[in-house]
Amino acid sequence: MRPKIYLFGDSITEFSFDEGGWGASLANHFSRRLDVVLRGYSGYNTRWALKVLDRVFPAAESGGASPLAVTVFFGANDACLPDRYGAFQHVPVEEYKQNLHSIVSSLKNRWPKALILLITPPPVDEDARIRHPYVENPLGLPERTNESAGCFAKACVETAVECAIPVVDLWTRMQQYPEWHKAYLSDGLHLSQEGNKVVFEEVLKKLNEGGLSLEMLEVDLPLFADIDPGDPLKAFRQWFKI
Repeated sequence: MRPKIYLFGDSITEFSFDEGGWGASLANHFSRRLDVVLRGYSGYNTRWALKVLDRVFPAAESGGASPLAVTVFFGANDACLPDRYGAFQHVPVEEYKQNLHSIVSSLKNRWPKALILLITPPPVDEDARIRHPYVENPLGLPERTNESAGCFAKACVETAVECAIPVVDLWTRMQQYPEWHKAYLSDGLHLSQEGNKVVFEEVLKKLNEGGLSLEMLEVDLPLFADIDPGDPLKAFRQWFKI
């Protein structure tokens, strides 16, 4: 069986297999070397993610092969403001941090050798969020602010340091580009194709630093160029050592 990478997160993960998505780009990059498995749940916060963790990753799988890596990408929904229309998704930042600790601990206990990678929430374009509410917005105010997203991003980075695991600080990385609002976001929160490209590049960099590069991964089954036209099955006999 090919090794796996799991992508665990909210809608930004669930949508990552859309055209140009960062998950699809990872699957393409690692084609024939490992399987990129999507476990994204639109609208979920860390409180809900923690409750369903054992359903997402059943205990039976713990006896099987460990994935090589798991990305954990939550916080955009936790950062909804408690006095706006997205209040039901809000999680206080200290609870968010503890939930991340619990998620990381659970994954480490399940798969001690897997690389666990945290990803912070992206920045928020508040004007665009007013134009793109996902339910009725009687106050006419954004359900998220960039300041709040930054607080959760900071907590995510702190958690990674405390857990001694890598992190992609997407909130900081994206704002290094002056036109990040238009370039990287499609509705003030979710990613454009350019935003997906940033996530792909940053995640790939962390995976490579953790030893998960193309050069370190074996190709699944013999390459076409290595198959002898005069004896096609020879390559398979050598592969399976029969």
